[in-house]
Amino acid sequence: IQSLIRDEEPTRPLSDQGISDALKAGGILLARRTVQKYRDELGIPAARERRRTS
Repeated sequence: IQSLIRDEEPTRPLSDQGISDALKAGGILLARRTVQKYRDELGIPAARERRRTS
């Protein structure tokens, strides 16, 4: 989750569902709610709060 967020485009951050879908493509099945839980535990804000305009 951390590496996906670190590598995301700053103006188009991944939603929790987008992170879940990306992990699923890599063979890791996590529900959106589980991604949200882990993201919260890591202290990473939601996508709308991570969005940065350039």
